[in-house]
Amino acid sequence: MGAPGLERSLLACGVIGPALFVAAFLTQGAVRPYYDPLRHPVSSLAIGDTGWVQCADFVVTGALLLAFAVGLRFAPLPGGGWWAPLLIALVAVGLIGAGLFVADPISGYPPGTPMAPVRTPRGILHDLFSTPVFTAFPAACFVLAHRFAAAGRRGWAGYAIASGAAMLVAFVLSSMGFAQNAVLMPVGGLLQRLTLVAGLALLAVVAVHLLRRVREVLPTNG
Repeated sequence: MGAPGLERSLLACGVIGPALFVAAFLTQGAVRPYYDPLRHPVSSLAIGDTGWVQCADFVVTGALLLAFAVGLRFAPLPGGGWWAPLLIALVAVGLIGAGLFVADPISGYPPGTPMAPVRTPRGILHDLFSTPVFTAFPAACFVLAHRFAAAGRRGWAGYAIASGAAMLVAFVLSSMGFAQNAVLMPVGGLLQRLTLVAGLALLAVVAVHLLRRVREVLPTNG
């Protein structure tokens, strides 16, 4: 790819991005008045006077994952190929777009808004950009699983498959919750967080693994 230091920096973005994103939405969810992390989606944190914090979280995390996708393309991961980097790049673009367009209120947050969202062009764009976060992300997990399986790394492959499957199941259930299913609505936010954490944790672990491999195969230049 070029300079070993650049490759390590790009791969490190795969650790920093997920950690930053999760830490930011956990912290905001704990201190935001009237916001219930169990019930409300992460995107609702972008609504209101302090919503710029979550908007920035989306954009910065997306930029970091985009850099990681570039590093992944040239990293010493078994199998090579473009699919995993491309899918992760789509996730990154989705996060950036989600930060540029604020979601519509849902599930009664902010207080005084309806439970079901009143659709606006801005909110529709938010949802369109968010789509690859919850579709391309699990697909990337399965592609990574295939690459690990082809190299005989069954443990890694199993972890990637489990992460992708967990994302899909939790995403479907959280979507039902945000659609105001009486049983799932009170835990829609929790289910969405499980979706995101499952995928982001896999990326971070893979990034750490690749950073270690890069140190083994590339010179450190002192």
